[in-house]
Amino acid sequence: MNEPIIKAITLYSEDLFALLLLADPSQNNINEYLNKSLIYGAYINNVLIGVYVLFPINEQTMEIKNIAVSEDFHKRGIGTLLLHHAKEETVSKGYLQLIIGTANSSISQLSLYQKNGFEIYEIKRDFFTENYNEPIFENGIQAKHMIMLMQKVS
Repeated sequence: MNEPIIKAITLYSEDLFALLLLADPSQNNINEYLNKSLIYGAYINNVLIGVYVLFPINEQTMEIKNIAVSEDFHKRGIGTLLLHHAKEETVSKGYLQLIIGTANSSISQLSLYQKNGFEIYEIKRDFFTENYNEPIFENGIQAKHMIMLMQKVS
């Protein structure tokens, strides 16, 4: 496998939305944050295989609103590569901390984020049941609560 190249995305494509929808099944929610965010994609041979979206929360905090990797490229280190790139971008833009949220049912994501230095700091109870029209299930578990994780990057 060729090494992925990460670069900023400025033009939206079907491939981009297909990846974003893997991590957030609500097109409306994605549309709410996308235009106010920085978007980066991981490419192999000019094919988009991964993406993350950075959203400024305040002067000190940047949030990864969405991070997704094409299912064909899972378990190949692309998610870790995207997380490291997000940290570098957060630091280069002068922010002090990076946060990310995921569902209580997202077992592999919770593991990945903690292995990469993020720590749980908050649980947004009933986030998914109150903000999504349809129930979301992963790993046989209903997504109900948003687990928020943070990493200081400075």
